[in-house]
This record gives sequence, C-alpha cells and structure tokens, in this order.
Amino acid sequence: MMTKTQPSDEREFAEEQSSLFKITLGPLAWALHFVASYAAAAVWCAKGPGGSILPLRLGIGAMTAVALGLILWVGWRAWQQWDFTDDWDYEHARARGEDRHEFLGHAAFLLAIVSFVGTCYTALPALYIGTCR
Repeated sequence: MMTKTQPSDEREFAEEQSSLFKITLGPLAWALHFVASYAAAAVWCAKGPGGSILPLRLGIGAMTAVALGLILWVGWRAWQQWDFTDDWDYEHARARGEDRHEFLGHAAFLLAIVSFVGTCYTALPALYIGTCR
C-alpha cells in the first residue's frame, strides 16, 4: 500500500544521494590527480626518453586543469545547494530535511576548497622539476 509521503521521501532520498556524490567527488578528483601525477612522473623518469621533461610537465598541467575544473564545478554546485546567501533561518532545535540538505551542500563546498588547495600543492613539483635526477 502506498502512502501519500512516499514520493516525497523518494525525491528527498535522490537529493541526498546527489549531495553525497558531491561530497565525495572533490576529494576523489584530488586523489586521482595525486596518483596520476606521481605515477606519470615515476614512469617518465624510470622508463621515459632522456632529455626534456617538458612533455611530463605539460601532461601534469593538463591533468591539473581538468581536476581543478571538476573541483570548481563541484564547489559551485555545492555553494548553490548550501544556499548561504538566501536565508538565515536555521532553527537547530527542529531540524528539517531542508537543513540537512543545506548542511550537505556546506560540507561539499568546504571539501571542494580543501581539494582545490590540495590539487594545487600536488601540481607544484611539476613547476619546479628540472630533471629526473
């Protein structure tokens, strides 16, 4: 037997699932960038052609641009979900589904900031590396 609140519960669950996806996407982009950058540098220096390291630096730069773009997109979507500038009507004694939804947006936004900074720091060695030695 279907209740009247079931469709709204399903919609709320879908929104929360999307929020949890946003929370994990920023750190995941950072982690993948970290692994790919350092693996590419290790393989290039161990097996790559001698000479210029410029292709490695350009590859890491391209990976960084893609990762930062993804993190910025996630951060923007989380900022919109957080709804920070719209209302200040938090009543902590009686939390509603909307409050949870906005909190998950807030958490995803903060994780996007941390992931952005982490990705930038991960890419810094590519700027300063001169040789594999």
